[in-house]
Amino acid sequence: MARNKHPEETVNLILDVAFRLFMEKGYEHTSIQDIINHLGGLSKGAIYHHFKSKEDILVAVTDRMTAESNQMLAVIRDRTDLNGQEKLKMIFKESINRPVQEKIFTVAPDFHNNPKLLFSLLHDTIEEAAPNYIVPIIRQGIADGSIKTDFPEPLAELVLLAANVWMNPMIFDSTAEESYRKFMVFRQMLQGFGLDIVDREMLERLQELAFIYQKNKQ
Repeated sequence: MARNKHPEETVNLILDVAFRLFMEKGYEHTSIQDIINHLGGLSKGAIYHHFKSKEDILVAVTDRMTAESNQMLAVIRDRTDLNGQEKLKMIFKESINRPVQEKIFTVAPDFHNNPKLLFSLLHDTIEEAAPNYIVPIIRQGIADGSIKTDFPEPLAELVLLAANVWMNPMIFDSTAEESYRKFMVFRQMLQGFGLDIVDREMLERLQELAFIYQKNKQ
């Protein structure tokens, strides 16, 4: 492969391979040599031409994973035909039905072996998604009367951490039944804030993902 002629293709290949190996083996148990062995003949120099270290590869992998999600969040945030509560409901529905979710849950990564990926998820949730996408929506909801809270920033963080971390079967190795119980508590919590934004379809999808994860784990 002519890496110099097609640097973008080379980078994408490295990230595709690294993503799969990080998911299957865990970041700590994946070496640069492991990645090289799955690159179809590319050399170590090809990797270091684009990335200084394995950690740089991890950053690029997670950036790519979150870029699509953040783009979706931005589109919904900026819509003018929905109130704040309707936007939050759409975000949950679109997030749980994203095609990449099927891929990740099928690979069945063990986040206990992926502490750097878990930290990246937490960092993106608190530093990027909450302040840039969810807080503006909650503030809109406060203004249009569809969301009632005096604390939009903490509420945004709480909702996202509960949805992305606490309810994530891959982090706590939850069964479909355990996911169901967490979902019901999550639903009751949101209703306590006057947010009726999760429905039966979302519950069924979460249980489906939990089942896929348990089926493909080891």
